[in-house]
Amino acid sequence: MRGDTMAARERILFGDNAVEMENMEEEDFAVSNSSGADATFDTVVGYIEDIMMGDEFQQLQRNFMEKHYLEFEDSEENKLSYTPIFNEHIDLLEKYIEQQLIERMPGFSMTAFTTSLQQHKDEIAGDIFDMLLTFTDFLAFKEMFLDYRAEKEGRGFDLSGGLVVRSLTTSSSASLTVNNCLSFQ
Repeated sequence: MRGDTMAARERILFGDNAVEMENMEEEDFAVSNSSGADATFDTVVGYIEDIMMGDEFQQLQRNFMEKHYLEFEDSEENKLSYTPIFNEHIDLLEKYIEQQLIERMPGFSMTAFTTSLQQHKDEIAGDIFDMLLTFTDFLAFKEMFLDYRAEKEGRGFDLSGGLVVRSLTTSSSASLTVNNCLSFQ
């Protein structure tokens, strides 16, 4: 009877993951071999992306940057005043993200996630990883402020000097095309 039914269900076990597949003649199915820990990590990263793109987080970050950006200077030497700003940044934004994650995933542990983050750092989108890095890496934090200050002062990247706009047609061939079009009317 099993051979007669084209859509017979089979139960296949892969470690901790149970996947149900339909046995179809001409279709291929992809089977995930990710562990429960990988799935949890992916869920957390997805939530972090949602949180960081949210209006409340964006406003918190913008207000914080606006309040402190003038303090930062592009020099090798770091001022003592940077340390309390760094600590305030961690207290404000990291704790906000952690609070949001706990609301979405009761039992969430930032310590466990941070450990997992080191193992998966190549799998995270650049913007998300860079933001998370500002919570633990002072130089990344300082660079974020220097970039913000440069942008505020109009010293951001100006790529317009490298751009050249040219017509794809010459003026004589363009007029010829127009004249040809007119003669067919």
